[in-house]
Amino acid sequence: MSEVDAVRLDVWLWAARFYKTRALAKQAIEGGKVQVAGQGAKASRAVRIGEAMVVRRGEDVFALQVLGLSQRRGPAREAQALYAEDEAAREARLQAAAQRRAAVAGYKPPAGKPDKRARRLIQALGDLDTL
Repeated sequence: MSEVDAVRLDVWLWAARFYKTRALAKQAIEGGKVQVAGQGAKASRAVRIGEAMVVRRGEDVFALQVLGLSQRRGPAREAQALYAEDEAAREARLQAAAQRRAAVAGYKPPAGKPDKRARRLIQALGDLDTL
């Protein structure tokens, strides 16, 4: 962490390891996936310590408070020291992830090869779940 009083939003998201590149962070900001203080923001917006933000990445929603600033992307431990996640939002995110894993775990593939009729149905519908 460096001694700066403000950092660009896209740089901070990249340094905090929410996005792999600054370009992806900028796309997310422009797409409305990032809110700072309850409002949409631009990639060039200055982020300061103590600000609250909400980051949507895929199906996960992170409610954060900025604890530190950095203009470089360092190790994961340094990145995690840049923010604190709201406990209620964290629990909700972890619970939703567990439900998604459970839904995927409930899938059971067919026991054997499909017969001639089933193959035709699969080809006609393009869906394996029709068996």
